[in-house]
Amino acid sequence: MLARWLISAISIYLVALLGIGVQVRNFWAALLAAAVLGLANLLVRPLLLLLALPINLLTLGLFTLVVNGLVFLIAAALTPGFQVRGFWPAVLGAFLVGVLSAVLGAIWRTL
Repeated sequence: MLARWLISAISIYLVALLGIGVQVRNFWAALLAAAVLGLANLLVRPLLLLLALPINLLTLGLFTLVVNGLVFLIAAALTPGFQVRGFWPAVLGAFLVGVLSAVLGAIWRTL
């Protein structure tokens, strides 16, 4: 669990370095953002996915990207030192954090 938290924090920090509208003050803020994002994914995301189920079915699951962006924005609003400059940077940031976390997690498991 600690490894997953650290991988998420590293992913958030790396996405912030890309300059796509996601900013993190320092690595400690990235650690806090990873914790808040994990809690938001645990508590808020299932409710949003349930409410968005009809539109998610119509879009064949692509609306999940929008829900992930909204959860990313919520986490940014609740975390000092973690900012997202709008909706589309949040969607792209959430997508990139997910991809980076998966890649880093796969690398971690092979070590």
